[in-house]
Amino acid sequence: MEVEKESRSANDGSDKPKVPSGAEGLEDSEAQQLQNVGKDHKISNTDTIIHMLKGNIGTGILAMPDAIKNSGLVVGNLGLVLMATICVHCMHILVNSSQELCRRTNVPFLTYSDVMSTCFATSNSHRIRKFSNIARITIDVFLCITQLGFCCVYFVFVSQNLQQVLNHYFGEVDYRVYMAITLLPMLFLVSIRNLKYLSPVSMLANLLQFVGLGIIFYYLLQDIPLVSERKVFATWGQLPLYFGTAIYAFEGIGIVLPLENSMKNPGDMKGWNGVLNTSMTIVSCLYIAVGFFGYLKYGEAVTGSITLNLPVGEILATVVKLVMSLAIFFSYALQFYVPVDIINPYLQTWISEHNHLKAEYLLRLFLVLLTFGLAAAIPKLDLFISLVGSVSSSTLALMAPAIIEIVTKGDDCSRWMMAKNILIFSFGFLGFITGSYVSVKNIIDSFVN
Repeated sequence: MEVEKESRSANDGSDKPKVPSGAEGLEDSEAQQLQNVGKDHKISNTDTIIHMLKGNIGTGILAMPDAIKNSGLVVGNLGLVLMATICVHCMHILVNSSQELCRRTNVPFLTYSDVMSTCFATSNSHRIRKFSNIARITIDVFLCITQLGFCCVYFVFVSQNLQQVLNHYFGEVDYRVYMAITLLPMLFLVSIRNLKYLSPVSMLANLLQFVGLGIIFYYLLQDIPLVSERKVFATWGQLPLYFGTAIYAFEGIGIVLPLENSMKNPGDMKGWNGVLNTSMTIVSCLYIAVGFFGYLKYGEAVTGSITLNLPVGEILATVVKLVMSLAIFFSYALQFYVPVDIINPYLQTWISEHNHLKAEYLLRLFLVLLTFGLAAAIPKLDLFISLVGSVSSSTLALMAPAIIEIVTKGDDCSRWMMAKNILIFSFGFLGFITGSYVSVKNIIDSFVN
């Protein structure tokens, strides 16, 4: 399927603000494929749940044991329940606000950045309307940071898992060597411009991930130590790292709106037993299960990816490391598609039309080398995940939805709703500041030491 694109027009702040005329941009590679589903090809509730599972399960679930290590067995798992509840509520905020803004502007569908821009653009306050374009750009920037951060994590994940497997058979080799080896096929993969040709890759990656997850549970459920052997609570200083890792995993908010637009019965997305709550309950249970049993099994020795804790040299463990590495490798191109689709239209406004294709390929080359360089410079997978989660995922999953609901409701925003959204925003902002600080500090310390 061809990817539908829309020019990103700036709001002039006039009394008749410009509003989006349809879907544009990308929140998630999965979302982009679903965004253009035709009226005759709407998906069922079951299909939607499957897509929600696929869109929320990635490297984040493999880092859950490390998150529990930074919080404690009891505090961490209770925290995951709280985090899941808040994040799902923010997803409901986004869906409800999108529906209200669609009615207000008479458009069939809005993406995340559309929603943020439109809630400002249609505000009764002239002062607020002036920030419409800034609001869109802010969301686009954090979407790019998030997706490029995922790509950096993918580079580290693949290279470190390959290093552990191949070093056992061929001797010690620096992980950066394996990262450099993956660079060339990665460059070939991201040169594919049409998502239609990446769909088979996406399906293969999803299949490999679920197979790998099943094998991981096989190892985690063997010879489990007593709960009393693990910490109930870690330390206050480690909690920011816990927040960053947890919010990194729960940041699947970008896929919600495109999925809702693709459903046969969009109203089924909401409700206490609707598609959103059902799918996110499953996702949350998987996160908690991997986090609980992963930390219970390996304790303080747990790493940034639970795959690195599996036995070295065992055939089944080797298979899961290779399978997950291959799945994450294929997922890179899909996550990479998002920032390219956001940045490229801005870039093309400065370049003559006959050079657009060359400019896009140069952009792709630059972004791959950028993620490669950052991944090579910061080899700490756990700290990288926490940093990405703290900086960008907290913004998209917590702070932005709170702002959207307040601005969308306007004068109809009750005191209770205002107080609730201020608390959500404050929670996200606190995690943003403390998580980023601790992650950067630990990264610097790792270089010094």
